Amino acid sequence: MSPIPVASPDPTVEAYLRLSTCNISDALDRLHLQGAPAGILPLWPGCRKIAGRAMTMRLVPQGPVSAVHGTLRAITEARPGDIMVIDHEGRMDVNSWGGIAAFTSAQRGLGGVVIDGVTRDVDEMKSLGFSAYGRGIIQQSIRGRSAFGGHGIEVRLGGVRVRSGDLVIADDNGVVIVPQERLDDVLRTAQECLADEERIRDWIASGVDPVEAHERVHYDRAADAGPAPGR
Repeated sequence: MSPIPVASPDPTVEAYLRLSTCNISDALDRLHLQGAPAGILPLWPGCRKIAGRAMTMRLVPQGPVSAVHGTLRAITEARPGDIMVIDHEGRMDVNSWGGIAAFTSAQRGLGGVVIDGVTRDVDEMKSLGFSAYGRGIIQQSIRGRSAFGGHGIEVRLGGVRVRSGDLVIADDNGVVIVPQERLDDVLRTAQECLADEERIRDWIASGVDPVEAHERVHYDRAADAGPAPGR
């Protein structure tokens, strides 16, 4: 068996891993960016937190390219550390991923998978330590029930735009997508959000009135207007 490739440490990814998806979602709100798809969650207790660049792919109801073959091709063109992002339009009746895809991804050093849909073979993924986030679990195969719609293209994840190279972070709270051209802005703002919350906790622990503690950092500004429509 060939050795698993190891991704070179990316300081930006490492910095994002020190934040929660809630911190990052608050930063996206402050910057009026859309990047928080709802309903895509870890598929088992203890599923490892992940962060990495997106390798996107789309599954469609019908088409000339096998979903299995297309998925494996997308995996082989991803880089170590990448996160597979699968747009299956939230379908709950057709599998989007499985054990062989997860095994191949783990062999190539990918970081995990995030699915707008459902997967099977979670027992195999758990044994591999390969994290999977999605809308649920199914036992039925994708073969003959879906087709491959392309990879490395712009896709949607719960209505949120994702391009290959955007940053994907997933933890117990859900998934966030950070546009690649705003990585520094979002990181800095998310770190500020975390620092605000830490100050609030310290003040409350020292006896400061909780409302006053929140007002000191203008905590409600994180949701002043929410993300701008469309992005």
